[in-house]
Amino acid sequence: MMNAVWRRLRPLASGRNALALFAGVLWAVAFPNFGVAGFGWVAPGLMVLAASGASRRESFVCGYISGLEHFFVSLNWLLNIPFPAGAIMGWLLLSAFLALYPALWVWLCIQWMPYVPDQAFQREVSGLFQTTVRLQGWVRRSLWAIQCAAAWAALEFLRGWFLSGFPWNNLSASQYQIVPLIQMASITGTAGITFLMVWTSCAFASAVLLMMETPRRWGRMASELAAPMSIFAIIFSMGVSKVMTPAMAGRTLKIALVQPSIPQTLIWNPNETTNRFLRLIELSETAMASKPDLLIWPEAAVPNLLRYDMDLTYPAITNLVRKHNVWLVLGADDAERSAAAKSREDYDYFNSSFLISPLGELRGQYRKQHLVMFGEYIPFSRVFPFLKRLAPIGDGFKPGTHAVSFAIPSLNIKTAVLICFEDIFPGLARRAAGEDVDFLINLTNNGWFGEGSAQWQHAASAVFRAVENGLPLVRCANNGLTCWVDSFGRLRDIYFHDSKDIYKAGIKVVDLALPVYGTRRVDTFYHIHGEWFALGCSALTLASMAPLFFQRKRASLS
Repeated sequence: MMNAVWRRLRPLASGRNALALFAGVLWAVAFPNFGVAGFGWVAPGLMVLAASGASRRESFVCGYISGLEHFFVSLNWLLNIPFPAGAIMGWLLLSAFLALYPALWVWLCIQWMPYVPDQAFQREVSGLFQTTVRLQGWVRRSLWAIQCAAAWAALEFLRGWFLSGFPWNNLSASQYQIVPLIQMASITGTAGITFLMVWTSCAFASAVLLMMETPRRWGRMASELAAPMSIFAIIFSMGVSKVMTPAMAGRTLKIALVQPSIPQTLIWNPNETTNRFLRLIELSETAMASKPDLLIWPEAAVPNLLRYDMDLTYPAITNLVRKHNVWLVLGADDAERSAAAKSREDYDYFNSSFLISPLGELRGQYRKQHLVMFGEYIPFSRVFPFLKRLAPIGDGFKPGTHAVSFAIPSLNIKTAVLICFEDIFPGLARRAAGEDVDFLINLTNNGWFGEGSAQWQHAASAVFRAVENGLPLVRCANNGLTCWVDSFGRLRDIYFHDSKDIYKAGIKVVDLALPVYGTRRVDTFYHIHGEWFALGCSALTLASMAPLFFQRKRASLS
């Protein structure tokens, strides 16, 4: 039996697959908590090298191995969800599904690779495997690298909306700390940064294959990398100039952010409802000593339905804001009678945020539009009711339908809220950043994932929403990272004044820099035109795939 198992596993131990596995590790290490950003520029090229000269099936397998390893490592925080069986199953299934994207990408790259098989030419790649790849001319090689870069950007764009979308850890997010580089997102969105990274990486792979053909000719390396590195130098220098330009003197808004750090198990425990709410009020009272203009609580901060709990929640909150004459933005569940109600108990539930005035009035409400599958709703639950037993959410939430801005007239500001992981979706943030919005707010509850890498990865993606729209983004989390991001994408006030523990309970008082009142913001190119670059990459990829389809069709007819 062991021999039979080994015969099945032996192909995975081949040199190609070992290199593919290594590429997947480097890809994962490019993201937090490791955060070695340079590996994000290397991994795609290694994935192509692993599959160079391989058959269609082998190239797909190489890409799948890289993707599976990447998602296994980078999404390991899913294992912290306090439902072990569901956490393991979700981690395995999600990783297995997402790995299909890099598998398809490697398959396409190898199909497009401009090589001529030559049995007389044979070289070893790092001693791992042999290849008979000879590449065609410089122009064709350069176009191939551009095709590969466009395909990666297009597949990331597809991953961002297909089956509700999961644009988590897009390749560009690994560069969130390279501030001059990420200014490119204000023009192209994250797709432009991804494109540049993969273009450079595939040009490097092309150079490696050429060096194998004619060793010690280092000039070939320079010729392959000249175009992408020149574009990188231009973009980086423009980013430096943009970041170094002195900001116009404006105004500051003092904001108190409350991070209660409530374990997810306590959020579901009705016996802890009063205790955790009183702790939230206590932290807020401490924050009021700094006399902030605005107080913010995270997602799901209020344990009961805010508009219906007149015994504890609503009176305590209105007393707090009246006492300190402060505006409050908070996250709380909400409910309203279903339009198709058949009984008095038929209600629709929403994951919501509210704006409360210093007079204790509800002045605005936003309902989360993009819900978490199995966390906030069960897909196909009406057709298959047994699926409801897979998650502790009952019938789940109903999504909101549109973005909402919160106007705070006494402070002369307007803001808009994104709830939970909505700030990883560029389109949602772009719609929220409507006319005259001064800054964005993200209310999130990462208590689901304990003290894992999810908090850092989430914040890394959020950085780009600020750059894309040219607006600051304030983040208030249940347990890390409560902070704010300036319009250049720099994370500010990451740590508490007395501790480097981002997961602890506490408060942060931040001074948010805003333009002078009455000064209309200058919309970024991306904010005006949206995902034009990703759509262009998608069109180029489809056009490049068409010949492959017709070749296979002619082959089947011959």
